[in-house]
Amino acid sequence: MASKQRVVVGLSGGVDSAVSAYLLKQQGYEVIGIFMKNWEDDDDSEYCSTRQDFLDAASVADVLGIDIEHVNFAAEYKDRVFAEFLREYQAGRTPNPDILCNAEIKFKAFLDHALRLGAEKIATGHYARVRERDGAFELLKGRDPLKDQSYFLHRLNQAQLSKTLFPVGELPKTEVRRIAAEINLPNAKKKDSTGICFIGERPFRDFLNRYIAKEPGPIKDHKGRVLGQHVGLSFYTLGQRQGLGIGGVKEKGAQKGGNEHAPWFVARKDVEKNTLWVVQGHDHPWLLTPRLTAQDTSWVAGHAPTVPALAAKTRYRQADAACRYEAAGDGGFALQFGEPQWAVTPGQSAVLYDGEVCLGGGVITSDAASVAEEAAAPQRARLLSA
Repeated sequence: MASKQRVVVGLSGGVDSAVSAYLLKQQGYEVIGIFMKNWEDDDDSEYCSTRQDFLDAASVADVLGIDIEHVNFAAEYKDRVFAEFLREYQAGRTPNPDILCNAEIKFKAFLDHALRLGAEKIATGHYARVRERDGAFELLKGRDPLKDQSYFLHRLNQAQLSKTLFPVGELPKTEVRRIAAEINLPNAKKKDSTGICFIGERPFRDFLNRYIAKEPGPIKDHKGRVLGQHVGLSFYTLGQRQGLGIGGVKEKGAQKGGNEHAPWFVARKDVEKNTLWVVQGHDHPWLLTPRLTAQDTSWVAGHAPTVPALAAKTRYRQADAACRYEAAGDGGFALQFGEPQWAVTPGQSAVLYDGEVCLGGGVITSDAASVAEEAAAPQRARLLSA
């Protein structure tokens, strides 16, 4: 290339973005690193790794011989991502802030900043791919099925994808680690970060406690029996089995060694009545749903899918599930699954795929329990009146 194309890489301090920067430099790009600081409230706590992450990113930049800039997006993050996160939790839903962070910070605030620096493209260490076809851009799954992150990127649009590179999207994680070790990157063996970006490794309930007031209420089973007390609906999510503080309940006349020791799972949150509904056993009908509805849609191509037979994920690290897509008149959609899905959770995202192509998705508005509970309501009414 006559004059080197400038690419700004989001260097997080992790190995994926570090190898991404190296690969781009090898391909002849002019590479600039940017470290994004998105959280300030307690970044000196034992759980916040921001300081160490920046040191790691700076060390990588030094080894690769590239410039690095420290950019603070904390104000934008709090306004565009964290405020929405709290609103959703207070409404009894379970949001996915990493999806919002990608759409609003990494591929909006960061992209805008990079363009101001004269960049033609930005790059991140996500395991996903971009393909241009007939003048349109497609978001594809990463080659490594164990690391594919297209689920978190499904809200990216044509303008964003046209400016984005995912250098490690074609590689398995093992190869990324091998390259990092081969070129002596200081973070070659650094473990992958887990948890939500601003929560890090800290206990989730402790974190929420600082922002959301506790509102205790009853924990009930599917028969309406009170089994205990919850600390506030915001602190629980559908499918949760840890931290409920309830034991087995033995049915009157039940045989010894029955189902009373099966684990309890959160199956529904009734915000209006401040009631947490739980069921016993992983495969209880209240935890399974053949159908969901979603709103707040975002489509990679700029329009909704045109074929009904697709596949979907209702949570990350879930195998694609065959489904039929139905557009709704209000701009949302419904999905009908061939096999019932487990613990479908309002606030999480339903992301649609056509093979390896990620089409986009929406925020789930209905859940397994509400569908099952509605179906079971007449039967329960008969049981209670008997």
